[in-house]
Amino acid sequence: MGLKKQVVVVGAGLSGLAAAIRMALSGARVRVFDARTGPGGKAFTERLGAWRFDTGPSLLTMVEVFEKLFEQAGRRLTDYLTPVKLDPVCHYWFADGTFFKAGAGPDGLARSMVGAGLATEREIQRFLKYSRDLYRAAGPLFLENPLGWGLLVNPTFWKSLWYLPRLDASRTMMQALRSFFKDPRAWQYFGRYATYNGSSPYRAPATLNLIPWVEMQGAYAVREGIYAIPRALEKLGRELGVEFVYQTRVERIEHHNKVISGVRIEGQDEVVYADMVICASDVHETYRLIQEPGSPWNLRYKATEPSSSGYVFYWGIEATYPEMGLNNIFFSSDYEREFREIFEERKLPTEPTIYVNIGSKVTPEDAPHGGENWFVLVNAPYHQGQDWDSEGKSLRERILDIVEKRLGRPVRSYIREEGSWSPPEIEQLTSSRGGSLYGISSNSANAAFLRHPNKHPEFKGLYVCGGSAHPGGGMPLAVLSGQISAQLAAKELR
Repeated sequence: MGLKKQVVVVGAGLSGLAAAIRMALSGARVRVFDARTGPGGKAFTERLGAWRFDTGPSLLTMVEVFEKLFEQAGRRLTDYLTPVKLDPVCHYWFADGTFFKAGAGPDGLARSMVGAGLATEREIQRFLKYSRDLYRAAGPLFLENPLGWGLLVNPTFWKSLWYLPRLDASRTMMQALRSFFKDPRAWQYFGRYATYNGSSPYRAPATLNLIPWVEMQGAYAVREGIYAIPRALEKLGRELGVEFVYQTRVERIEHHNKVISGVRIEGQDEVVYADMVICASDVHETYRLIQEPGSPWNLRYKATEPSSSGYVFYWGIEATYPEMGLNNIFFSSDYEREFREIFEERKLPTEPTIYVNIGSKVTPEDAPHGGENWFVLVNAPYHQGQDWDSEGKSLRERILDIVEKRLGRPVRSYIREEGSWSPPEIEQLTSSRGGSLYGISSNSANAAFLRHPNKHPEFKGLYVCGGSAHPGGGMPLAVLSGQISAQLAAKELR
């Protein structure tokens, strides 16, 4: 038996972890390098005094993606972590005083929206059918397969052909929503799904109205906290023989005549040999590592619009708020202005929509008794040299003013520990262009086809995965991206 093929994965985010697992299952010897102290990438963890926080994603959807990955290794996801199905999924506060809890599943959401006066039964049922048909047309085909001519021989492609005319890519999400609902609060509720991939509902194609249907198939928390997901993937990788090397930065990807030969580690002279490299980082970082900034593929990527970033506050609260759930959203009064400020004026919104995740509602040990851990996120433009220190201080006060007014009780006086994460800090820690959370935005009808292909078109033995590569950002899509890259790489190894 010959020596195992050597594979290096750059980055231990969710896509890199998934790629490493799949490559180990294919029989390769896999080493993962990451500059941080542990796995997770954007899905990391932070501790402030007695409070622990998940620093990135906070809602688990498409849980079957994770289950299948563990099943391929002969394991069960539930032996590594505990998904908790949510019902209600999220609590919503509107500027006009409306409050409602979004129920789980299509029926639960329909009941809660009709009950709160946001939609009629006929309106919501028409929209749910529309969202379902969009997913059937685009979901399984484009999310689980590499882009390219290979789609033509995929049976799913021919099954999806009947739905393709229904992709609704010629109008925006908001234009479509206005055709289904009369109430602007319903437009705002469903329009927020554009932010799931860092886009604006006023510019993103209506095809993205499939995202609500995906969430309605099951929205979960994790009993041990979201950070248990990358820890579980890392544990599975180690069981399969994957070697993880942390606090170690890859300085360069080595190649000769555009054939990959290994990686060079910062501060070391020797090259780590590799038959192939899977780069699980932002595409712009990939081109920095291969030292090919003039590549037409890199220039194409640089011409795309980055997704939105975020401004995050971590608040260790010495109080409890029973009126709030695990997930909470406080909508702005002028949604259109908010997205115009983010994507056109490139500034923090004057009146932001505020997302508050309180992980201790599901994981009580993440906060001291009688306290809560608030992860507070506002959509922000990507970093272009803005004065984030000044903007952040002003934003903090605006957030607290809005939340205290909507709740009718104080928050400021109960903050005991505090941290924050601005777009340039996100950029620095995760090597994401401008601190974008999802790679590129989906603010055009062809954006899905502008993501970088998983197999590099120019360099033999180089593969790319993560939010800026196909099929996009978000936890399940990042895992799918890693698996698609590994699937292509394993085929090349064979």
